[in-house]
Amino acid sequence: MIEAGHFAAFLALALSFLQAGQGLLGQRKAAGLSALIAFGAMAFSFLTLIVAFATSDFSVQLVAANSHTLKPFVYKIAGTWGNHEGSMALWCLVGIGFGAAGARFLSTGRPVFEARALGVQGVLNAGALAYLLLASSPFTRLDPAPLQGAGLNPLLQDPALAAHPPMLYLGYVGYSFVFALAAAGLIEGRIDRVWARTARIWALAAFVPLTLGIALGSYWAYYELGWGGWWFWDPVENASLMPWLLGAALMHSVIVTEKRGSFGVWTSLLAVLAFCFSMLGAFLVRSGVLTSVHAFAIDPLRGSLLLAGLLVFGGAALLLFALRASKLAAGPDWTTASREGALMGNNLVLVVATATVLLGTLFPLIAEATGETISVGEPYFNLTFTPIMSLALISLPVVQAWSWGKADLSSIWKFAAAFAGIVAIFWLAGIGPFDIPLLAGVGLAIAVWLIGGAAFELWRRAKTRQRLPQMPARVWGMTLAHAGLGLFVLGAVLETSGRTHTTIALQEGQSTSVAGWQLTLDDVESIEGPNWYAERASLTARHGGTVASMTPHKRFYPAAQMPTTETAIHKTGLSDLYVALGDGRRNQQGETRWTFEVFLNPLIDLIYLGTIFIALGAGLCVFGRRKHTATEAA
Repeated sequence: MIEAGHFAAFLALALSFLQAGQGLLGQRKAAGLSALIAFGAMAFSFLTLIVAFATSDFSVQLVAANSHTLKPFVYKIAGTWGNHEGSMALWCLVGIGFGAAGARFLSTGRPVFEARALGVQGVLNAGALAYLLLASSPFTRLDPAPLQGAGLNPLLQDPALAAHPPMLYLGYVGYSFVFALAAAGLIEGRIDRVWARTARIWALAAFVPLTLGIALGSYWAYYELGWGGWWFWDPVENASLMPWLLGAALMHSVIVTEKRGSFGVWTSLLAVLAFCFSMLGAFLVRSGVLTSVHAFAIDPLRGSLLLAGLLVFGGAALLLFALRASKLAAGPDWTTASREGALMGNNLVLVVATATVLLGTLFPLIAEATGETISVGEPYFNLTFTPIMSLALISLPVVQAWSWGKADLSSIWKFAAAFAGIVAIFWLAGIGPFDIPLLAGVGLAIAVWLIGGAAFELWRRAKTRQRLPQMPARVWGMTLAHAGLGLFVLGAVLETSGRTHTTIALQEGQSTSVAGWQLTLDDVESIEGPNWYAERASLTARHGGTVASMTPHKRFYPAAQMPTTETAIHKTGLSDLYVALGDGRRNQQGETRWTFEVFLNPLIDLIYLGTIFIALGAGLCVFGRRKHTATEAA
């Protein structure tokens, strides 16, 4: 069966080349048919890999290196993409899937434009498939086959990490199709309202899963790694954040192009940059240049090929923009004091924020190449990224309220006074009964500002329509997304400024108090799982009338010769009591004292609730698509 899958992947490669040629020549129906058949072939190919993992076929080198007979079935399946070769196969499947979806649903009334978009997507898919089959084949056989496999990385044997890569790839590869639309528009010299109406849907289709994928990775790092935090500014975390920031800028820019016919050059540039940074993320994760629990370590040759692909495709994308941008229509005039001007300023801030993340991510690599060792961590991002993003967040309610074309500048003083008043309230509360640092007070004010601004905008629009149910889905989506952003900021500020961290050591039967909780170590025992064994601690946590049982443990996976930390988290609704088991040390009396890392993380669930709201809001905006006329499409 694996040979049939290998053949199907080559068939998908041939069909992708065919799709590219047909599409670039303007043959819409032929390119669409090739895209659909290519997707069927690649889906079958990927299915054969899943079957090989599900049946523990160790004659396949990929299965032998990343699976084990004792591994739970769901992680056998997840092992298909829990490695470099399998993840690249998934990347190709998603890319071809977007091409097939475009063939089925792309309908602008411009067949040549649609054909070119499918053609560009075919070129991208062919490049990814060529790399997969010629440099990172997942179909290599072993002869003789081993009796047992090496097992999947234990850190990846987790529900969140099983869903995390597919979600990220839907986002990363989704921006390749947005770029394909931009490339077709640049070739045609038309980035107009019809183009924007189409591109907005596909940009949202990439933004939503990318948001959820980042959130899944963050939550996994929070409860699996045992460090008590939710964002570390890890280089691979940054690799997913950068296209997300550019995707957010693209969504706001494409709205201006759709509604006003402006920002054509800027919107197409953001589409190109979102694609380039998605490719950069793929390179950073798979090239081996980064040290991260999220990264795939592969040999330098394949890393060099990935870099070459990034330079070729990314360079071609930027070259196309440079050659064709001057052909685009400028659109109607706008002033700085308008919604267009405010959105442009907001987008520039997001681009600068992306640049600061890029610099912080790549600077250690550049320094290492010159023989220096430099670490760039949280202090750098707090000094650069946080103030820049604060400007973007503060401006959001103002952007929503300003008029298209030209806005009434007198309203800006009302907004400024309102925000200053919210900041003053939190500062006075910090001086008074609450212990709120000054910077945390500003952060809390921004959170309230965003939530209040979203509610005010909904109320303002409802006044003109009289009834809330008459609000378009796009308005509800915008409100939900911006309110979710406020919830995220609220949770991030409260958790970061209010977190309590303590290291304790207990013998069995001993108790101690941490952040108002009394923790008692009842016992520590050895347990076994399907493919691991562990030391598990049983603790009783008491706070007032609340009693909770907590069982943190440390696992060891013999197949991979690797330990993992399994934390215990008790949620109260207002905070997380978070406990991670450390080492046990025997004293001179023969008594064992066990160390524990204990955190009290206030309102951390608001971070993930806010992220879900952002994704739901962006998803709702997909349904706000308006019908276009034949005149517009012509």
